[in-house]
Amino acid sequence: MRLLVVVLTLMSLSALGQGSAENWKTLGTLEYEKTKDEYGEIFVPKFGEQIKSLEGKEIELSGYIIPFEGMFEPDHLIVSSVPVASCFFCGGAGPESVAEIYLTEPVKYTAKKVTFKGKLTLNDSDVDQLMYILKDARIATD
Repeated sequence: MRLLVVVLTLMSLSALGQGSAENWKTLGTLEYEKTKDEYGEIFVPKFGEQIKSLEGKEIELSGYIIPFEGMFEPDHLIVSSVPVASCFFCGGAGPESVAEIYLTEPVKYTAKKVTFKGKLTLNDSDVDQLMYILKDARIATD
C-alpha cells in the first residue's frame, strides 16, 4: 500500500513538473496523415494521446527565438528546440521542433536559449499558424 502511494505521488508530480526537454520529446512523437487539398498533397498532423494530454496545460519549452527579418514581434514569436542553423526553417529539423509563442509581456530578441511557460494549444487545421502554440506565455524564471 505504501509503495502504491509513493508511485502515484511520483506520477502526479512528474506530470505537473515535466521539463522542457521532456515536453519537446513528447511533441516530437507527432505523426502525419497524407491527404490532398486543392493545391495537391499535404501532411496533416495527427496528435497522439501523449501530445493531447498536454493540451490546455501550462508547459515549459526551452529553445531559440527564430529571427525572421521584419517579422519579429516582441509579444508573438517562434521558438525552435534546436539552434537556428538546424531549425525547421533553416536546417533539417521537422515542424514538430518549433512552436508559436504568444507572450503576456514583450521580450527582447536574444540568440541565447530561452525557456517559456504557457498554455499549450494544438493546431491541426489553421495553415497560417504552427502546430504547437503557447498562449499567455512568459519567460520562465524558476
